Amino acid sequence: MKIVIADYGMGNIKSIISALNYLGAENIVVSADYETLKCADKIILPGVGSFRKAMIQIRENNLDKYLQEIAVKDKKPLIGICLGMQLLGTSSTEDGFTKGLGFVKAHCLKFDNSNLKVPHVGFNQVKTLTNSKLYDGLANESDFYFTHSYKMVSEDDINQSYCHYGSDFIASFEFDNVVGVQFHPELSQKNGLRLLKNFIDKF
Repeated sequence: MKIVIADYGMGNIKSIISALNYLGAENIVVSADYETLKCADKIILPGVGSFRKAMIQIRENNLDKYLQEIAVKDKKPLIGICLGMQLLGTSSTEDGFTKGLGFVKAHCLKFDNSNLKVPHVGFNQVKTLTNSKLYDGLANESDFYFTHSYKMVSEDDINQSYCHYGSDFIASFEFDNVVGVQFHPELSQKNGLRLLKNFIDKF
């Protein structure tokens, strides 16, 4: 199995590779090349940092067009991690309004509760769906590691799970072959490893 980590210069790539190696994955490639992405069995869109800067980098590398064709049109399994998940939505207000990839109808807003410490950092529980492939074998309200200042919200049904921090926000979604997780599975110990294995095995 070939796993390609989409490279646009922003992401926690070393930790993701370490987690995948632990799970026994051997053919892992970091690339923004069209042909490489097209030959992948699974694609990972990582992300740490600014939504606006990430989208600039993605467009400069034509990754928006490549992923639109490969993940949306050709239905190649894709998982976005942290900022990578947010980029899959329609927009974010980080550093001003910026359009995202638009693979799911969801947008990102800053945590606005003055009583909350922002960014939201640390382990927190995720309320999962009973029909989830992503959380197969994991107990409801298992905890995962978060670090983010912006939250994803949606009025549509994108098969989402939730985390509570001041209010509920989308912790993950499973929209056909396109998956997103706000937390970092590669930093979430055994729960995160199980979730990554589920993505590899079940999507």
